[in-house]
Amino acid sequence: MKKSVVIVEMGLRDGLQNEVKVLDADTRVEFAQRLIEAGVKRVEIGAFVSPQWVPQMAGTADVIQKTFALVKMGKISKKIEFSALVPNERGMQDALKAGVKEIAIFAACSESFSLKNINCSIDESFKRFEPVMALAKKYKIKVRGYLSTCFGCPFEGRVPEAKVVKLAQRMHKLGVYEISIGDTIGVANAGQVESLFRKLKKVVPVKKLAGHFHDTRGQALANILEAYKLGVTVFDTSLGGLGGCPYAPGATGNVATEDVVYMFHGMGIKTGLNLDKLISINPWMSEKIEHKLPSKVGKVGMLRPLGKVTKSKS
Repeated sequence: MKKSVVIVEMGLRDGLQNEVKVLDADTRVEFAQRLIEAGVKRVEIGAFVSPQWVPQMAGTADVIQKTFALVKMGKISKKIEFSALVPNERGMQDALKAGVKEIAIFAACSESFSLKNINCSIDESFKRFEPVMALAKKYKIKVRGYLSTCFGCPFEGRVPEAKVVKLAQRMHKLGVYEISIGDTIGVANAGQVESLFRKLKKVVPVKKLAGHFHDTRGQALANILEAYKLGVTVFDTSLGGLGGCPYAPGATGNVATEDVVYMFHGMGIKTGLNLDKLISINPWMSEKIEHKLPSKVGKVGMLRPLGKVTKSKS
């Protein structure tokens, strides 16, 4: 097993998209800056989706342009990788205008969830990918792929592993460089993760697989550890455990970045992130969204020495 992992920060997109409080572009840019100062190297900065359906992502182009201006000024490293979610060709056109160099596409493993989330069948969603992938190839844009509801669907229940494997293979053939396997409603357990990823590794190189776990039932860290033991080294997390899916009833946010980093650092596995700086972002973000975040480490912080212990005189 590798002694390092890559964290993909989802707070700006998957995190904020389910928040009642809509943050303006400047606040989102500051959020990105704070995350980068904490060592984050890969950031999904927003989504080119209809503001009618996801108002929290309105102004993504503005966020990107302001962030890229900071890169040009030398205030953000050129090495930081920014990506944006696109649902279709129209979104891809908007992403190209904004100047992004990486985009993400997404499909569900459940027909019901696909219809609720993007108003089309799974096959139709893959049909929508064709012009997106053609434009990506033409303009040399990297493409990441998401598969959601890989373990369970809020409308259909358990999702068959064979279906997930087939769709992962189908997405891999499209030419995406990485496929993020999502537990959208936080229903998976370590046994399911082991079983599914063993099958996925037979059709997709493990270096092209990532884990995307929500912590709805408190199983995300165990699931991440299980995936890591099977060779997965890329994980999607969200600062403070922000977010959830607007179309997945009961789903909470992604596993908290701080909690994942704490676990890996405790195992001697490098993440490249500064845990103290991540923790310091938590109260700032809580104030911005006007409620506390669920992260465990974000709440209690690190274990600190209390000083020298002396014998009692009694």
